[in-house]
Amino acid sequence: MADVVELCAQLVRFDTTNRGHGDSEGEREAAEFVAGVLSEAGIEPKILESAPRRANVLARVPGTDPALPPLLIQGHLDVVPADPVDWSVHPFSGEVRDGFLWGRGTVDMKDFCAMVLSLLSDGLRPRRELVLAFVADEEDRGEWGAHWLAAEHREFFDGCAAAISETGGYTYHAPAADGRTVRLYPVGTAERGTAHLRVTARGRAGHGSRRNDDNAVVHLVDALHRIAAHRWPVHLTPTVEAFLRRAGEALGVAVDLSDVDGTLARLGPAAALVENAVRNSCTPTMLDAGYKVNVIPSVAQAQLDTRVLPGSEEDLFATIDSLLGPHVEREFVAHQPPVQAPVDSPWFEAMAAALRAEDPEAVVVPFCMGGGTDAKAFSPLGIDCYGFAPLWMPEGYPYNAMAHGVDERVPVEGLRFGKRVLGHLLSSV
Repeated sequence: MADVVELCAQLVRFDTTNRGHGDSEGEREAAEFVAGVLSEAGIEPKILESAPRRANVLARVPGTDPALPPLLIQGHLDVVPADPVDWSVHPFSGEVRDGFLWGRGTVDMKDFCAMVLSLLSDGLRPRRELVLAFVADEEDRGEWGAHWLAAEHREFFDGCAAAISETGGYTYHAPAADGRTVRLYPVGTAERGTAHLRVTARGRAGHGSRRNDDNAVVHLVDALHRIAAHRWPVHLTPTVEAFLRRAGEALGVAVDLSDVDGTLARLGPAAALVENAVRNSCTPTMLDAGYKVNVIPSVAQAQLDTRVLPGSEEDLFATIDSLLGPHVEREFVAHQPPVQAPVDSPWFEAMAAALRAEDPEAVVVPFCMGGGTDAKAFSPLGIDCYGFAPLWMPEGYPYNAMAHGVDERVPVEGLRFGKRVLGHLLSSV
């Protein structure tokens, strides 16, 4: 038996920090470790480098029913930076303390990778063929990992009907209207799209002491104020509507789809799972203008972090253009469209059944991720992508503060729970 906690600890001890813009480390060593675990399990892996040391691991695991289309299991091996000065333990120690495994990546997402590797090391016999992808660079733009694989090795994923990966299937303790605590398990069936925009205002350069009605900085500031003040309308996707109905029923909360904000208020803490997915968003985050205090520049720029719900891209960009006005242009710095998979599907039902096999009182609900994952690389290949990395969490555990946070840690019993749930799913689906 390959202990999932020790496997996760070993993965954490590989410092796979991804600082962005091509600055990374440790991905090759982590990939070689993963390939070694797979080889010992009788699975033949291949390591593919998109650039020197930007390593990805691919493998296939035969199923007991070859007539079924494959399931893609994809996870990333890189992590965001962690400063040891800020942490209670060294972020790459993989230390077990107080019932938790500590370290960068324990939640995002070496826990899931360890669960998969542990199951395969134990001799899991999946019902359908599994296509495995342990990838680099998810924590930046994915251009050395999932997006490169989807573009350059697309044939490896041919025939995959669905995929599972991070962010979904974890315990969320929510208070019900009657005082009970309900265990919700959100499963990711959608993601908002990501559009990072650079906006440029142009005007007439001149002396800062003189009147100038064509000031690029003023044009930019006015446009950014209009963007920041805009109240985006509610846009209900199938995922969000299903979440509201199912969570509302479980919690005993009245759901009024004509008053989504009122419904969110009644949901209480459970609203945190959906509040960022009922509207699009466009947030100014970076500014760049001028080079001397007494000089009015001819160009001023900003960057906007824009997140778009499935089915609303055209309206979103039309609205942004109207808010920017005539003196400001926009261009994409990065653009990844939203992702959406069916809510009412055999895949979702199988995930729900696997969770209920370990927690009979689980209330499984779909949800839309406010951010993004490598599903944005694989969804365009015709693969229905789900966020399903099951994890049991004790009440009071600050899950939302863990990914990318200081003192990231995962309950050791949560890891074992997640492995068992994944085993149910892969043996039956």
